[in-house]
Amino acid sequence: MSVETGSNITPLFGDQEPPSAPPPARPRMKKLRLLAIFLPLTLLAVVSTVFGMMMAVASDLPDLENRKEYQDARNSVLLDARGNKLGVLTNNQSRVLVTYGDISPYMRNAIIAVEDRRFYENSGIDVRGIARAFTQDVLQRKAVQGGSTIAQQFVKNALRAQADRTVFQKLREAALAYHLTRKWPKSKILTQYLNSIYFGNGAYGVESAARTYFGHQPDHKDCGTEGHPLCVTLLKPDEAALLAGIVANPSAYDPVAHPPVAQRRRNLVLREMYEQGLLPRSQYLGAVKEPLPAAVDIKPPTVRSLAPYFTTWVRQQLVDRYGARVAFEGGLRIRTTLDYDLQQAAQNAVTKYLPNPGGPSAALVAIDNDTGEVRAMVGGRDYDERPFNLATQGQRQPGSAIKPFILAAALKKGYAPGSVWPSRKRVFTVPGTRGHEKFVVNNFESKYAGAQTLAGGLTYSDNAVFSAVGISVGTRKIASLAERMGIRTPVSSNYAMTLGGLKQGVTPLDMAHAYQTLIAHGNRVGGTLGATDDGPVGVISVQGPHGMDQVNQKRLKRVLPASVADETVGIMTTVVSKGTGRRAALGPGQFAAGKTGTTENYGDAWFV
Repeated sequence: MSVETGSNITPLFGDQEPPSAPPPARPRMKKLRLLAIFLPLTLLAVVSTVFGMMMAVASDLPDLENRKEYQDARNSVLLDARGNKLGVLTNNQSRVLVTYGDISPYMRNAIIAVEDRRFYENSGIDVRGIARAFTQDVLQRKAVQGGSTIAQQFVKNALRAQADRTVFQKLREAALAYHLTRKWPKSKILTQYLNSIYFGNGAYGVESAARTYFGHQPDHKDCGTEGHPLCVTLLKPDEAALLAGIVANPSAYDPVAHPPVAQRRRNLVLREMYEQGLLPRSQYLGAVKEPLPAAVDIKPPTVRSLAPYFTTWVRQQLVDRYGARVAFEGGLRIRTTLDYDLQQAAQNAVTKYLPNPGGPSAALVAIDNDTGEVRAMVGGRDYDERPFNLATQGQRQPGSAIKPFILAAALKKGYAPGSVWPSRKRVFTVPGTRGHEKFVVNNFESKYAGAQTLAGGLTYSDNAVFSAVGISVGTRKIASLAERMGIRTPVSSNYAMTLGGLKQGVTPLDMAHAYQTLIAHGNRVGGTLGATDDGPVGVISVQGPHGMDQVNQKRLKRVLPASVADETVGIMTTVVSKGTGRRAALGPGQFAAGKTGTTENYGDAWFV
């Protein structure tokens, strides 16, 4: 309050400040008090709910020992494109149940080290493990670690649970794992778990896995047969670590399809074993130096199918998409892309020209140019004798079959088909070697044209021309284009790649798929039911219980201008009409385009 006198204002309290107003109420303090009251009540309610659910589940604990879920499981059936039965997917063919004492201590320790390090301490639910996994996932902003214990994983497998389970279903599994741990000894849980999980390549259960991956090694000879120890009993540290590492993702850690990745995963498991005190340092240092089993020595269980190489390829796609339990036991009805008449014709053609069992091997893949669907696949002469699939797993040097990728990259960069290039022996200095390393290029039988057009260089497979073109365009650009077109193995960018000299080879399946991108006007063709990494399509439709009905839908991804792709195909027709691929001509008026390829000393021969 003040009294106004003229233009001056005189304070009523002299020189002193007026008393301060009472402090206003603090909303934040009130909220904190309310939070302090309600937070414990909320936590109590959650704990009570979970405890009540766990008690309720206890009375409903399924008798997992009787494996009712396994007994009720239905095999999945594979059909060809016309609906005729092709084969059956089942886990019972390969599963061999073992006891705790049968299992190598290295195997037991390896799976515990990588899947559930507190296995012997937790009560079926590892709260610390869940917290650790959650923290790592948040820090990495992606799923890095799993929080499930071995008991939880076993329950999930036994219930044939899906990946997209509800929160209640996951809580129920945790409750069942808790009660299972109270009912069963740890040794039994571990044994049942190892007997039930999928190890890739058709191997269900740890004994089947040991036979598949190591049963043909010299130091495991005859294991698993009458009068000899089980294969799982003989597992060494590096072998056990490989199997344990596969479990988390059988496709990604497959030592046949991805050896370097599988080896890194194996060594990670070995390091976990060492750091957790489960493996002495001397054994750890020795185990990480051991090589992986050779792909040709890995023998998957026998497949009941009219086209076993194709079936094993599709089987892996189904496992990747739906999980092993659903793929093998979900009662699926899978209509595949295989045309069995074409399959028989393909097999007969290979047998006709390569009849000698001790002679060269061959692979054949036929892809529908419009749909991207695989119609026939020959992966070898005899699946039972040699299950290694040359069509999908055989990484070979492509030789001159790589030249269409170089041609497409050159046309895209603006080089004209009629541009003229020297056709003579060439010597290039390799960059970064200070002139010490040379890349020497010779034509087949040292035959040169003197000068050759870009188009003619493809027609007659002129190495001198295409080495120069490839180096001029840029080997990295060519490698990138080949991968975008459908090559799924890393493509080298060294000078030798211009003649097909790759550090890692390519598969016939990928070559066929990449060439199809050209005939599809520069679109890489895939499908919603195709391989998860945008590979070729092997499945038309999948039907299953509870109204499941999925049909493949074609997907296109532009990787090359249509004009460039069409011009490349046009030049490739001359390879068949008058060039190195004349024997592949189909007759007057019939379209055919492709490219031949041979490697040094005729080690490999291609026509794509």
